Amino acid sequence: MAQVSAARKAAFGILLSVERGDGHSDDLLRGESIARLSPVDRNLATALVLGVLRWQIALDAAIRPLLNKPNAKLDAEVLIALRLGVFQLEHMDRIPVRAAIDESVELTKQAGHRFASGMVNAVLRKLSAPSDRPRADGSDASAYPAWMTDRWTLGFGQDVTCEICRYGQSQASVAVRLRTPDVGAELVSEGVKLAPGALLAGARLVVAGDVTATEAFRAGRVRIQDEGSQLVAEIAGQGSAILDCCAAPGGKTMVLAERNPDATIVVSDVSPVRLDALRDRLKPLGDRVECRLADATQLRYGAEFDLVLADVPCSGTGTLGRNPEIRHRLTPAEFARQAERQKLILSSALRAAQPGGVVVYSTCSLEPEENEQVIGAVLSDHATARVLSMKLRLEQMEAEGILIAGAAAKLNECIAPDGYLRLFPGMFGTDGFFVTRLQKS
Repeated sequence: MAQVSAARKAAFGILLSVERGDGHSDDLLRGESIARLSPVDRNLATALVLGVLRWQIALDAAIRPLLNKPNAKLDAEVLIALRLGVFQLEHMDRIPVRAAIDESVELTKQAGHRFASGMVNAVLRKLSAPSDRPRADGSDASAYPAWMTDRWTLGFGQDVTCEICRYGQSQASVAVRLRTPDVGAELVSEGVKLAPGALLAGARLVVAGDVTATEAFRAGRVRIQDEGSQLVAEIAGQGSAILDCCAAPGGKTMVLAERNPDATIVVSDVSPVRLDALRDRLKPLGDRVECRLADATQLRYGAEFDLVLADVPCSGTGTLGRNPEIRHRLTPAEFARQAERQKLILSSALRAAQPGGVVVYSTCSLEPEENEQVIGAVLSDHATARVLSMKLRLEQMEAEGILIAGAAAKLNECIAPDGYLRLFPGMFGTDGFFVTRLQKS
């Protein structure tokens, strides 16, 4: 009887949870089933999970013609075992064919579908055998729903769309933020190799090693945070009374606290579970941070904050490389639904700002419905608000040493005529982000 490796067993469990809607890959890959694996197995399991999710559309297109009934509905466990096998056969050159097939068959049996194991075996053997049949489209764009790539092509052009798709199919870089510069030497002593960030003087990229296995990470002296996410919080700037109205998981709050050591900061979230986790994460900041349970669409603050960050919930289409399953769940109708909530949050944020205060609106979405259309709709209802110069803010950040030399000029090329900054995924090795600064006059 074939044995199933710990890595494949963990990957199978995570993919099954994602398929059933019981979790997100990003969270599950940081869970106990992965943490207890050896480093080698952890890397393999992560590669299997993200690879299957990234290529799921193309994998299913390869599987269906090989079934006796191509339109048959397959049990989730059987389908995932097939996807795992096909991904290894078509995308992982170092995996022995026998291991890819036999362990997928055994996973099917262990999941209680012994009757389907023969079919899994037959499909994978057909796929692995030499054949003159046409191979499935293996382009990066084939891994995305056609409606998604069509709208990107219409909005951004074919070249940009190809780059979005290419970056989404590659392994995302791991960026970290050090609490103090000397933490870098501590990480190096534990086998982690670092490189400078592309934009921020305070960001580092992990070139080699597992930062999560270090004492510095466990003690909170270094945290994993996409450089684009760090940039959004840095763009927000300075304040003495700050509101982060959609704060969880808290990475941007930490940047705000570091840049504003004397400020009082109120953070809120609508979820009690997320707020409890946020409270624990922000505990080292002491009593200058107050956590409040609040719905950001209905904030009940007076005009009491001179800086408000509204990093709003969104579709997440700028993070499809890091969160690949999003592409399988989204529908075009989701953008309009998100936009209605985002307008309410931004309006609440403007009401909470003092006259002269700054409100920063950001998303990790690429979609105009959630970005410039939200800003335009809210500004039409708030005559006292105006868009601040992003170019001036970036130049100020470079002068202060927050941005590395030359980064402001590069980012200026990403500013739209209406003053909004949009980073496409991979442009600087980051996720995709949209950010603008407003002032309540």
